[in-house]
Formats: sequence, structure tokens, C-alpha cells
Amino acid sequence: MPGEARSVAYLYILPAALIYALFVFIPFIHSIYLSFFKGNGVTRMEFVGIDNYIDIVTNPVLRSAFVHAFELIVFYSLIPIAIGLFLASVLHRSRIRGVAFYRTALFLPYVIAPTAIAVIWRWILAPRGPLNSFLEAVGLGALAQPWLGDFTWALPSVGMVGTWVMFGLVLALLLAGVQKIPLELYEAARLDGAGPWMEFRAVTLPGLRYEIVVALVLTVTAALRNFDIIYVMTSGGPGNATVVPSYLVYQQAFKVAQIGAAAAMGTVLIAVIVAANLLIARAGRRDA
Repeated sequence: MPGEARSVAYLYILPAALIYALFVFIPFIHSIYLSFFKGNGVTRMEFVGIDNYIDIVTNPVLRSAFVHAFELIVFYSLIPIAIGLFLASVLHRSRIRGVAFYRTALFLPYVIAPTAIAVIWRWILAPRGPLNSFLEAVGLGALAQPWLGDFTWALPSVGMVGTWVMFGLVLALLLAGVQKIPLELYEAARLDGAGPWMEFRAVTLPGLRYEIVVALVLTVTAALRNFDIIYVMTSGGPGNATVVPSYLVYQQAFKVAQIGAAAAMGTVLIAVIVAANLLIARAGRRDA
């Protein structure tokens, strides 16, 4: 009987498994195969072995793309989680009216189409956009910058947009997690003389361990595979100041017509994302 039930269960998942294999797994394997070749994908491809992978390590532009992606992790992941932990702890200790409204409002940027977000923020950060106009209006015109056209400020500007997008998701996760922490733990900590900081370290932070792991997985993945916002806001510019791996995959495949190089870049990017998620999950289990 259990064997029959298991066979029926496999029949239920078979259609989804076939669709996944047809549209995800097989194309992924084919992409790995193409990464060992050089060519445009239409004419005959030339086998080059691991040259495309060596190029990723030796080419400074390709190498810097991964550096930029890791820098974006600070804005997409670490800053939102730090702010989210602080606000979740404060909101849990204080009874603020309208928390549900604020939580919904802050979550909205995460569900808006990334292209729309990029268009809006490109307008805000334009040399004559609202941000610079505001700075000039309050007497801080010296701080005005061509935010997206400056080699120093372009990547942080894009990163802060990522912070704005991911913060609502992180806060929603942490607020949901902090509500399941037993109030008795807080009361016991206060009886032991713990202040707000020790209460946060001893009760809130351990209680949110799994939510933090989930937030890290989602935000780190978003930072590493970021494409839409970069493509619309800067197209990798100025120069190569904001170029990231996913944008280079698009550029190599559709602009330069180097399918093998694009496949190699995509394969390495997937490997980095999987490795990062495994490290996060392992760290979460080790702390358990």
C-alpha cells in the first residue's frame, strides 16, 4: 500500500518535473556545454575548452563585474537586514499605531516591477532631477552630484535603490518572526536586569535566526542576479563602473554575439549564487 501511494505521488509530480526538465534543466546543461565553445550560436562553434572561464578570471572587466555584484550585497542585503533588525526590535518593544499600514507601505517597492522602479529612480537621480533640486533648495547644492554619471557614486546610487526595494521584504520577514518569540523570554531577560541591547542580543537575535537566514538567501540572490535596475538606470556605465555579471551575460550574448562567453559567465554566476546560498544555509544550521 505505501508503495502504491508513492507511485501515485510520483505521477502527480511527473508533469511539473517534465516541464522543469524541458525548460530549465536541459537548457542549463546545454548552456554549460556551450560555455566550452566560441562563436555566435548560428555559425559553426569552435571548441576552446576552458578558455572562456580563464577569460573571466584574467579579463579585468569581467572580473570587476563579480566585484561589483559582491559590493551590491552590502546594499541589497546587509543594510536592509541591519535596519530591519533595529526597527523590528523597536516596534516589538513599542506599541505604535498603524504598524500594519506602515508594513504594507514599506513592502510595496518589492512588488513593483523592477523596470518601473529603475525608470523612477533614474529620473530622481538625474543631474536636474528632484534629488539635486531638493539639495539646492535647502542650501546643500554643493552635495549635488550627477549620481548615475559619476564613477564614484554610480554603484552606491544603484545600491541604495536596491536597499529601498529589499528593505520592505526584510522588515516584513523580521516582524513576522519577532511576533512568534515568547513574551516570557523578554520578561525573564528584564528580570535578570538586561537592558535593550542585551535583550536584543540574548532574545531577539537568536529568535530571528531562521528569518535572517531566509532574508539573506533572498537578498543575496537578488544582489548577485541584479539585471533590470542596472540595465535601465546605467547600462553598466559610466564606463564599466556598474557592470555586473548578469548584464555581461546579456551583453555578450545579444550585443557582441559571443554565446560561449555568455554561457560561461552565466554558469559561473549560477555557481556563485548556489555556493553563497549553501554557505548561508550552513551557517544558519551551525548557529542552531
